[in-house]
Amino acid sequence: MFKSQNHFNALVLEKWEAFIDVNIASKRTYSNAVKQFIIYLQDNKIAEPKRENIMAWRDSLKLKLRATTIQTYLVAVKLFFRWLERENLYKNIADKIKNVRVEPGHKKDFLTCEQSRDVLNNIKTNTLKGLRDYAMISLMLTTGLRTVEVTRADIADIRTVNGNKVLFVQGKGRDDKAEYVKLVPQVEHAINIYLKARGDAQGKEPLFASASRNNFGGRITTRSVRQAAKRAMIQAGYDSDRLTAHSMRHTAGTLALLNGANIREVQQLLRHRNINTTMIYAHELERAKNNTEFKIADAIF
Repeated sequence: MFKSQNHFNALVLEKWEAFIDVNIASKRTYSNAVKQFIIYLQDNKIAEPKRENIMAWRDSLKLKLRATTIQTYLVAVKLFFRWLERENLYKNIADKIKNVRVEPGHKKDFLTCEQSRDVLNNIKTNTLKGLRDYAMISLMLTTGLRTVEVTRADIADIRTVNGNKVLFVQGKGRDDKAEYVKLVPQVEHAINIYLKARGDAQGKEPLFASASRNNFGGRITTRSVRQAAKRAMIQAGYDSDRLTAHSMRHTAGTLALLNGANIREVQQLLRHRNINTTMIYAHELERAKNNTEFKIADAIF
């Protein structure tokens, strides 16, 4: 069945996508993972894949993808081959293949309060794009929104709950907008100025619109969010591979803990399903405050 890509796409992948019971975003990710594996087989002229081919593919991914992404890809391929065997289409050659290890801790840095202030102060707000970036990055820094959550936000998602202005969010792996983040007055003000500058935008229109010629006024993409965040940090003098749009999320979580929030509050803010994910922030702060090396140095020197 791997000998014909057209046959595979038409008869197998379609059935596979119909079988997996996950949300649309996850289904797209899983399908892409399987397609990437098929491309790898084709590029290496492998007509009948074996267990070692999956392991070689896994190792090749280490050169270009994050460990968490490789984990997701392997989960998809394992599910795929389990389904193939169940359908009597191919032997399950992926059974018990080890996944990659994901080291605890964050791979990106966070911004301090002063750095966050610098980033916002260096965004030029004399254009519609600048007003958008200021409002968007202010929102990300104070709420920890992921880039995909920023792109999914609509104007109508801004509502009032118990006297507070909030933004309802469609989180990672979610199909609805049941959770919300609170808009502090400064962020609400920035969003209002931006929307006023946009004109008659309302309702189901995207909260943050594209400023590109090809998609002007359309929904902003995750790529544009990442570019805007990176551009703002560079303009403020913070140019590092470890500072990305995801650093905004780390900044929100870390500054919350540093300024008195407890771990449960931060878990709710960042919408972590597992509190162990939130605990990474606490562990990193504990390590930063641990000056044992200096105690040893004082004893030696």
